[in-house]
Amino acid sequence: MTITELGAPPLRADWADEVRRLARERDAVVLAHNYQLPEIQDVAHHTGDSLALSRIAAAAEESTIVFCGVHFMAETAKILAPEKTVLIPDAAAGCSLADSITADQLREWKTEHPEAVVVSYVNTTAEVKAETDVCCTSSNAVEVVESIPADREVLFLPDQFLGAHVRRVTGRDNVHVWAGECHVHAGINGAELTARAAEDPEAELFIHPECGCATSALYLAGTGAVEPDRVRILSTGGMLDAARATRAKSVLVATEVGMLHQLRLAAPEVEFRAVNERASCRYMKMITPEKLLRALREGRDEVTVDPATAARGRAAVERMIAIGRPGGGE
Repeated sequence: MTITELGAPPLRADWADEVRRLARERDAVVLAHNYQLPEIQDVAHHTGDSLALSRIAAAAEESTIVFCGVHFMAETAKILAPEKTVLIPDAAAGCSLADSITADQLREWKTEHPEAVVVSYVNTTAEVKAETDVCCTSSNAVEVVESIPADREVLFLPDQFLGAHVRRVTGRDNVHVWAGECHVHAGINGAELTARAAEDPEAELFIHPECGCATSALYLAGTGAVEPDRVRILSTGGMLDAARATRAKSVLVATEVGMLHQLRLAAPEVEFRAVNERASCRYMKMITPEKLLRALREGRDEVTVDPATAARGRAAVERMIAIGRPGGGE
């Protein structure tokens, strides 16, 4: 999807040069998530998943971080780099998954399981992170839970599909899972996946564990409808690694459609197709070239996090970064 396809005027050819010039003037680094518009991904200094971008934000030498993503990602950057100015080109770019649990709800849940270890997906607000023992991403969620003693209860939040994946892989029945979801990933259903796989039986399947169709993918592999080695449950970072290594001619991708841009850049000889072409996050697509230029010119919108909240959440995020695999993330 491009800006012109959305009905906006064509971009000036020099807009990317202007972004880079303004970034130098402001001593800023531009970070873009894999689900952003292709134009934003291409102009950013760094494009990646939440874990990779969190690491970059923490280590950035620049005094300003411009985060092209959704609000919790910019908050995470501020938590990790409290001395830096963090800007998001549209402060209204939220996240349905992060909104599916509040800090008050988590505190109440903790009172019901006082000895449990709280594991929060990075797709959560700063206030929820402050109530968390360790954060995780989709690539290291299993590792995080496996690092917790087997006799300790775990409260896993907020994504129910990622939580089900963790329970399935670890075999632990003391992992309690919050019933949250990303509306985009939840909408990629098993019926669509089954139909697409039947149309292209030689295709590999790259499935994000937040998707509602992840269980269906494993079912297809179990019944022999799809060869088991063609089914891959992967984070977005893991998808890029798999794209570079695949020998398949075509790959069906179950995640937000913005990911297709990076996959096609990584392996242009492979045909990557979305399981659901409508799986587009309106919040991610709120960041436009015009808003990015505005953020750099005017210094808006700045992201702030209460220092006490940030201090409590920082340890949980830093534990996530320490456990995460290089190159893998949300």
